[in-house]
Formats: sequence, structure tokens, C-alpha cells
Amino acid sequence: MSENTRHKWAAGAATGIGSMPGGDAREAAKTVTGSLEDLPHLPELPARGPGADMIGRTLGMLVELYAHVEPSGWRISDRPGRDTRRARSWLGEDLDALEEFTQGYAGPLKVSAVGPWTLAAALELRNGEAALGDPGACRDLTESLAEGLRAHLADVRRRVPGAEVVLQLDEPSLTAVLRGRVRTASGYRTHRAVDRAVVEGALRDLVGAADGAPVVVHSCAPEVPFGLLRRAGAAGVSFDFGLLTEREDEVLGEAVEAGTALFAGVVPGVDGRLSDPAGSVMGVRTLWRRLGLAPGLLAESVVVTPSCGLAGASPAYARAALAHCVRAARSLADNPE
Repeated sequence: MSENTRHKWAAGAATGIGSMPGGDAREAAKTVTGSLEDLPHLPELPARGPGADMIGRTLGMLVELYAHVEPSGWRISDRPGRDTRRARSWLGEDLDALEEFTQGYAGPLKVSAVGPWTLAAALELRNGEAALGDPGACRDLTESLAEGLRAHLADVRRRVPGAEVVLQLDEPSLTAVLRGRVRTASGYRTHRAVDRAVVEGALRDLVGAADGAPVVVHSCAPEVPFGLLRRAGAAGVSFDFGLLTEREDEVLGEAVEAGTALFAGVVPGVDGRLSDPAGSVMGVRTLWRRLGLAPGLLAESVVVTPSCGLAGASPAYARAALAHCVRAARSLADNPE
């Protein structure tokens, strides 16, 4: 397999999004590292409860900002409490398992955290409203997250010395933030749209905090802002391929030509019948031809993934889906046209 000269991962790579079914950290790490030899990732196991979900895990990484669980969701706290400690404990357990199954590993390794805008849409201030409605709170959250991610990436590099770390920022609420679709606590209004330059600036700060690790931004929502993410410095964009429309052709073509990798979610994230691997990436080949891009760029520019996380799948399907992604990626590399 030829090395991709523009990214840390090999051409024809496949990876998962993050979440896996069940609550056994060792089993999840074993599945991910065994299935995804070219681009394994740190699993996330939300079935364990609050603190193991993507929001809770990321809140546990924050520096000098704390949160606890209310019936309505996560709310900011004055000091670290039981929920923060539990989130940190589960992350430690996940990292221990990953470390065990990556002994001697050298190569790209993906870790993920929730990006600043989805975090701001999910975290409540003391008055019960989302941090998103307070520009100062958004800035504080971004700064705290940047510090927390620096420490997290340093910990991963220490535990897996051969790892070339890739950071994934999960931003499923990003489009809603940009379009003013995030509802207030009452549910009767929505928060006003955040200025695109402010959104881009915060994401650029997080890219800078990654200390040289390529940053991939993931959203399985429709209307992913590919152009904004490219300008913010994202090395890749991870998305549900089934939600693409031809309206996005131009920005996609520009992104690829600028060196942005496409993490194409083509394998269903919930149990179902899997087509043959070549069939799963047929749409990717069609898109490539439509964009008029060189076939030789295809396997270098596209990483094959499930359409979203696998937390809602059965363990057997999750294993099959990851293996299917690997075979589909190989089919793209072997036959790009």
C-alpha cells in the first residue's frame, strides 16, 4: 500500500468514527485495533452512562471548567464533582485498554473530542440556557478545551510512543449553530446564528492546540460546511456520504484539490445487510468522476468509515462493519476508476 504523501495515514485507509457498543473497554480496544490496522482509534462507550458519552468525556478533559449532570443534560459547576470524576475515570480506563492493545504499534492513531460549538450547544450555564448564547462563555470553553486537548494528546503520545496522533473534533451541531437552529431551554425560540468568522476562528484555535496533529472534523448532519472547515485548517472532514447533494460538488472539489481528506461514511452504523465492499464505495467513485478529479488521488484523499458511530449496533455487526470498511477502502485503492 503506497503511503499518502499528504497525510499521516496510508492510501486506502479505513477507520471508525468513535463510539462502539457495550461497556467493556478492553473488548472495544481489541476490536478496533484488530480490525483497523492502518488507522485505529480510541473507542468511546456511551452505553456505560453519563460521562462515557462524547459530551461527558470531553467535559472531563476541560481545564478549570467543570460540569455535572442535570435531568436536562450537562450543566456547568463550580468544582469537579462525581460526574467529572466518573468521566475522567472512564477515559483513563479506555486509554489503559488502548495502551494494552497498541504495544509496539507505530503509525497513525485517532482520538476524538467534541468540538467547541457542539459543546457550547450542549453545555448549560447556571441559568439553564446553553453556553452558545453567551459569547464570553464560548470563548472560555474554547480556551479550556484547547488546554485540555493539549494534555490529552500528550498523554496518548506518552502511552503509545509510536503513535502519530490524529485528532477528530466531533461537531454534529455545527450546521445548526451556523444557521441559528439550536433551540433555547424553553424550546420556543432558537439561539441566533453565530458569525461564521467567529466559528472558524475557534476551530482554527483548536487546530493550533493539536500541536502538529492533523485535525479531522466530523459531522453526520446534513449540509456540512466543507469550505469553512478547510479554511479553519482541518486536514480532513468526516461525514455521512448518504447526506451529500450535488450542491456540494464545488466545495468538495475545492477541498480535495487543497489537500483536505474526505472521511466518507458509506457503511451503515446500525445492524443491517452489508453490500459487497466495492458496492459500498460505488458512490464515491461516481462522485470522483463527476468532480473530474484524477483517479490516482482517490485512495489518497478518501478514508472509508461507517456513516456515524457504532454505539447503536450489536457487537457482532460493529466488528463486521469495521472489517467491511477496510475491504471497501482496499477496493478503492486497487480499482480507483
